[in-house]
Amino acid sequence: MPEQREPRAGFIAVGRVLRPWGLHGDVKVEPLTDFAERFRPGARLWLDGRHRRIEHSREGSGSLYVKFAGVNTPEEAGDLRGLLLEIAESELTVLPEGEFYHHQLTGLEVRSISGETLGTVREVLEPGPNSVFVVDGPLGEVLIPYIDDVVKQVDLGEGMIAVELIDGLLPEARPPRPPRYKRHQSRRQRRASAPPSD
Repeated sequence: MPEQREPRAGFIAVGRVLRPWGLHGDVKVEPLTDFAERFRPGARLWLDGRHRRIEHSREGSGSLYVKFAGVNTPEEAGDLRGLLLEIAESELTVLPEGEFYHHQLTGLEVRSISGETLGTVREVLEPGPNSVFVVDGPLGEVLIPYIDDVVKQVDLGEGMIAVELIDGLLPEARPPRPPRYKRHQSRRQRRASAPPSD
């Protein structure tokens, strides 16, 4: 089965099935959410268009292992490889003020506080203690750290993020290359002008 890259319309991905695990239909899961309770026993997630109940789950060595009701063999678990675990958007946990889900930030326009348009958020990364917006725009790809010194406002209603352009944030513009005045000769001309050999 081909890998599912995007959740269905109206749904949010909270995990991805990586591969079968063990002999009883368990699967190894890559969590895509900060809410571990999504994977507690008894919880229900959408998987391959079906609402499935989690029988049990456990963490180990930085990974998550989940057993879904009705999936009882390695072969059945293998059929789920690459699929997303989804919830309906209506089931999203309400976040405190000033916190946002990645999907809410993707596609927002990024502008400097002086009004310069930097582009739109293509992706939100989590490389360390703070998120990073990957912005595509007139300057190419720009990485914007989601820190107070830089991100001054996120307005979902306006579809806009306002940032302060601190030193080193934008890629340096390369100076134009000076014109070249080197003479170019055809191969025939070079042969004709070459000194005779003894």
